[in-house]
Amino acid sequence: MALRLSSRDVSGFKFLFFLATIFSLISVLVYSAIHMKFIKPLEIDAPLDRFSEARAIQHVAVLTKDDRQEGRPGLRKAAVYIKEQLEMLKERAESNIRIEVEEAAVNGTFNMIVLGHSMSFAYRNHINIVARISSADSQETDPSVLINGHFDSPLGSPGAGDCGSCVASMLELARVTAESGWIPPRPIIFLFNGAEELFMLGAHGFMKTHRWRDSIGASINVEASGTSGPDLVCQSGPGSWPSQVYAESAVYPMAHSAVQDVFHAIPGDTDYRIFSHDHGNIPSLDIIFLLGGYYYHTSYDTLDKLPPGIMQARGDNLFSILKAFTNSSKLQSAREREYLEASINDYKDERAVFFDFLSWFIIFYSRRVALVLHSIPTVIFLVMPFLLHFWDSRSRSCFATFYDFVKGMLFHAAGIILAIIFPVIFATVRLFFTSYAMSWFARPYLAFLMFVPSSIVGLLIPRTVWGCPPPSQDVSVINKSEALSEEARFWGAFGFYACITSAYLVAGLGGGFLTFVVLASMLPAWIFFSLSVKSYDHHQSPRPAVFYVIPLIPCLTYSAYFSGFVIQFLIEKMGMIGFLPPPYGYYVADVFVAATIGVATGLCVGPIIPVCSHWLARSSILQLLLHVSVLALALSSQFFPYSNLAPKRVVFQHTLVTTDANRIVNSSYGFSVLDSNSLTFLFKYAPEVAKGLHMGQELSLETADMSPRETWLGIFPVSLLFSQSLKFPARSDGVFKQYRYFPYLSTYKPHTISNDRSRRVYLEFSLGDLEEVWVAVLNITGPLSSWSFADNKLPDPETVEGGPPSYILRLSGSSQANWTFWLEASSSDDLRVEVAVVDQVLDDEAQRLKGLFPDWADVTAYSSFMSSYIF
Repeated sequence: MALRLSSRDVSGFKFLFFLATIFSLISVLVYSAIHMKFIKPLEIDAPLDRFSEARAIQHVAVLTKDDRQEGRPGLRKAAVYIKEQLEMLKERAESNIRIEVEEAAVNGTFNMIVLGHSMSFAYRNHINIVARISSADSQETDPSVLINGHFDSPLGSPGAGDCGSCVASMLELARVTAESGWIPPRPIIFLFNGAEELFMLGAHGFMKTHRWRDSIGASINVEASGTSGPDLVCQSGPGSWPSQVYAESAVYPMAHSAVQDVFHAIPGDTDYRIFSHDHGNIPSLDIIFLLGGYYYHTSYDTLDKLPPGIMQARGDNLFSILKAFTNSSKLQSAREREYLEASINDYKDERAVFFDFLSWFIIFYSRRVALVLHSIPTVIFLVMPFLLHFWDSRSRSCFATFYDFVKGMLFHAAGIILAIIFPVIFATVRLFFTSYAMSWFARPYLAFLMFVPSSIVGLLIPRTVWGCPPPSQDVSVINKSEALSEEARFWGAFGFYACITSAYLVAGLGGGFLTFVVLASMLPAWIFFSLSVKSYDHHQSPRPAVFYVIPLIPCLTYSAYFSGFVIQFLIEKMGMIGFLPPPYGYYVADVFVAATIGVATGLCVGPIIPVCSHWLARSSILQLLLHVSVLALALSSQFFPYSNLAPKRVVFQHTLVTTDANRIVNSSYGFSVLDSNSLTFLFKYAPEVAKGLHMGQELSLETADMSPRETWLGIFPVSLLFSQSLKFPARSDGVFKQYRYFPYLSTYKPHTISNDRSRRVYLEFSLGDLEEVWVAVLNITGPLSSWSFADNKLPDPETVEGGPPSYILRLSGSSQANWTFWLEASSSDDLRVEVAVVDQVLDDEAQRLKGLFPDWADVTAYSSFMSSYIF
């Protein structure tokens, strides 16, 4: 039977095609902006006064030749290379510029909350390379600018993006500073720290011990949570001065104050925290590569994953920002900031609003301005019924008009909610008919195909419900009812976005600009629409709707730019956030991505709906959108979630339980994953691994041996992301071929008892002859009242799954000497100490097993030596 379309249906499809064309062009522009396609990197023969990406890439190539993890020789080689490059700059420097280069071995101990968990850290012999570039007549007390990046890498990763790209950019920046002919008016300190991946130990060591620390008046932390995308300002403060300097000086501005609202909800932290909050109170910027998260902390973080242009944009930005900071009259040393503490306290509480438009320009205004600016839409919404009544007092009362506006606002809110609910329903239903989750992971376009059309259907549903004139209108004006309901829908949507803007303002957050941009665009769009209605009947022709959309294009472009970036970032991070236990954990990633796309659709398409839904809310169009969603759902089930460009993360631990310095009592392999597809999925699609572990035909989580959470003590608190882990028996013969002595904890002198009956136990901890130790973690339970770490202060106790309160201590740093320390117990009850030492060396059998994994799985593998003691 042929499909019959009315003339209005045909017009509706023409208008839908117009919108699809507009958003397609916007998407191309947004993709180009997000991936820095418009930036041309400079070659190796670029002028010496310019930052050259090609020269920086050479440094990345050298740094990624060797593994740069703590405990491995490559980390020391990286430090030597960095220092050599800086020393060469020092030799070439002109007489009017001074370059000082130092290598510092930092040691320390302190307490800190990491990923929401309280821990204590003790470290020794971590290497920092520090360079200070200044004018020849500068003084050590002159206020300076610090730029920081780390040269160590996480377990199992070459670290090209995180953070070889940071170190390479800083080396090229140091060269430009020294050879461009520009003399910094204030000193610039380059800190290449060697222990960030161990929870910011290098930065802590610098801030606690280095003689230049009190001179720092501003800091810039350069980081990477991936290998590409906008080099985004993710954190700024205290105060609005750092972000203001950035806004005024960045060549390719990439910053959203809304990111600061949600950054702390993301698992992870950076050295910015050390400088600006915990140990410095220094006005700071935290600038991070956020995309390319597929490769973050994986073996795929290699040089070829750094796309052209991103390091050029970073370098040009940083050089301009450094110039701005060193020239600023607000740059103050620590002593000057303390002297002006009262005024700074007033100033630092102010959170500015700022956002860039496609990296072309940035808009910045203070919170005081935002208080006025972001309140205006709410005032307009409240005043508009009275103004309309003043212009046409015969049509309706102010209160009836306001009632219609409120109803329009509720209907628009209902549309936004349905725009979130519909894709969530589609995502959930799909999972009932497929054998794996996250089918969109390696192909993000599938997520848009599945969830955007269904979200638009949700936006349009209220229009189909509210198809009759508002009941508050008088019968005498029934011929005007459709126009009046259009007006109510528009002002209702306007009021909805105004309420959200005001809510952000009241909460003190920086993301209110998102809806404020929408509001600022809707007003001229409504004026264009109202004027066009006088020339065209908008019930018969979609031209007035077209005139409404055209002024909205800049707003729609920005909404797509912001939303596209957030969704891509979120999809990439879904592979490493951990998951809840089955059965609910299976749904979390798909539901979360579907809901986020629903919110983004509401932001991008929502402003169009009040006026244009007249042409879009037609049954034929709704059916088309639903059919597209269903086809996309069916298509997605044909794609495997992972590839070597979007790998699944697997943690493989060879656990060795020892009882003394040279005896192993148990050996096992532990496996865990970090996303919604469980270990049963992993072994189903990696049959060679299952065969290597001597599994049966089917693996059942109900009958398999589970690896208890305490087995993963060596990587605490990251291990808390694992909801399930499996354990398989393993041989230990190969370990004895490599080592004779294992980690061991013992007393080195008799314990003492004080007058208050507390006793002190003196302990010595040996790492045996392990070759590449990453970290040692101690879990201490019992009546612990004090210890020799962190100025004798205990961290807050941790309690896991109803167990006894325990205190977590991490030891790191290379040294031939044993660790010696004391523990103090408040009573005669036993102190229990559980020890886990992470060694990056695998025996031959574990290496063979790791090699059986397919290339779509990235395996972080290590050995964990565990032992328990009672004192």
